[in-house]
Amino acid sequence: MTLHSAPPGTHPRAPGLDTLRALAIVLVFCFHYRVFVSRAPDMGWFSNVGWSGVDLFFVLSGYLIGEQLMAGLARGEQLSLAGFYARRATRTWPLYWLVLAAFFLLPGQLGGREPPPLWRFLTFTQNIQLMPGTAFSHAWSLCVEEQFYLVLPLALLAARALRLSRRQAWLGIAGLTLAAIAWRHHLWTLYGSRESDVVGYYQNIYYATLGRADEFLPGLALALLQHGHPQLWARLMRHGRLLLALGLAAVGLMWTVAVHNYVLPDDSWGWFMSAIGYSAMAWAYALLLLACLAPGHGLSRRTLPGAHSLALWSYAVYLTHKPLAHMMKPLLQDLPDWAAFGITALASVALGGLLYHAIERPLMRWRQRRWPGQFRPAEPVTAQPA
Repeated sequence: MTLHSAPPGTHPRAPGLDTLRALAIVLVFCFHYRVFVSRAPDMGWFSNVGWSGVDLFFVLSGYLIGEQLMAGLARGEQLSLAGFYARRATRTWPLYWLVLAAFFLLPGQLGGREPPPLWRFLTFTQNIQLMPGTAFSHAWSLCVEEQFYLVLPLALLAARALRLSRRQAWLGIAGLTLAAIAWRHHLWTLYGSRESDVVGYYQNIYYATLGRADEFLPGLALALLQHGHPQLWARLMRHGRLLLALGLAAVGLMWTVAVHNYVLPDDSWGWFMSAIGYSAMAWAYALLLLACLAPGHGLSRRTLPGAHSLALWSYAVYLTHKPLAHMMKPLLQDLPDWAAFGITALASVALGGLLYHAIERPLMRWRQRRWPGQFRPAEPVTAQPA
């Protein structure tokens, strides 16, 4: 997913993808609840590694958007940049604007210090040198996604105009991944080993576009594999159970490393997770995504109970769960921890569902009528005289 799930009529829904979207928002909720509400790992490892739910969202975005664009280009169709950007803006901006207005009208009630200037949110540059703890700080990941949506179609059109080969595309993905790792290593030497420099770490690595944008690349790699190497893709799709076992093992390994190496006992930041771990986590999630796209196992055939709805509502839940939890915290402080967590989670899901049906779904239907697609049929080639 994207932080927002694909609307009907643009990409077929798959049970495995819904499960991954649901997993991503559950991870994020557990992490934010621990950091901003309870200060305790109420959900165990989910609370400790929940920050990686954003990594999973980035991988899903890379695949879903990349697959749509590569499929149309592979058919020889002409990409309409205006249509693409209009569809993405209609999908993400209205609900974002609504929550943004609430934060600027009621910053104290919704949690966090005074937010950055409004223009930073409207231009999706809020994540640049973002001060931790400000109101609506979790919009940083949406800013990174919107920057990705801006650049990706231009990059694909440029690659087609330059007639880049599949080999060059793979080298580009590998080179960008290694460059991101090298850049984070450099930043870790400046900020990661200092337990007191939390702000510098978050501003330059955690929130920064250059620190996290390579996490879209594994999803793009899957889209390139699917449309650039269809025979290899078909062979992989015949081994769904093996892929699922490998994907679960890879994600489990990265979660284990993150628990022990992300934040060290002296409150400094581990080198491996800071330099390599963000990329490795994203590639592990991509392997799990590949497994969920392959038939032959339960996750590809059936959606877990509630996962379909949670996937649809995940964008609204993401935008609203932190301010809602902040508002509910004083009301639930006398309840047992498990009860407060459960009530907050149910309220977040309920609000997300309400906003989806009241705002997102009607807008998606209108968008489908106004901009039914982002491609135009290829113009016929006029035969030239001999």
